[in-house]
Amino acid sequence: MANRLSKIYTRTGDDGTTGLGDGSRINKDSLRVEAMGDVDELNSVIGILLTEAVPDILRPTLIQIQHDLFNVGGEICIPGYVILHQERIENLEEIIDALNANLAPLKEFILPGGTKAAAYCHLARTVCRRAERKLVELHRNEKVTDISLQYLNRLSDLLFVMCRIINKEAGINDVLWKNEHD
Repeated sequence: MANRLSKIYTRTGDDGTTGLGDGSRINKDSLRVEAMGDVDELNSVIGILLTEAVPDILRPTLIQIQHDLFNVGGEICIPGYVILHQERIENLEEIIDALNANLAPLKEFILPGGTKAAAYCHLARTVCRRAERKLVELHRNEKVTDISLQYLNRLSDLLFVMCRIINKEAGINDVLWKNEHD
């Protein structure tokens, strides 16, 4: 593999624009760049999560998610580019079903917390929801792939289930929301 990033600074963004993967330049505060940034932030939060004690059953999936998110970023960065396919959505759904089958049904809302790893996973879930909202907003103005939209939607569900698995495997109860008005 050639050195793709042999020069880290280029000075080409000093005017407030950035280059897309197709060679075009856009403003750094555009919806497309914001969506890329939210997906990148999500990937970073998952990286932080992976520094914690995460059950072995989740680690390979989280690493695959990081690669998938890099691909989502690629799809956003190169208008019209498609790299994710339907089988990634189906895979997420299979994982959600398998993990959720080992959890007690929820009767109450849960709050972010429990273990530090679960709290980071909840943070990843909320950043994922923001990235999804930004991608939906971008999609209203410019075409993005339906798979990327579906992927982020399923991923936030998977991250929620993973939060519960992390706490369960650590022997920690989920933090239940208590309605003070009941």
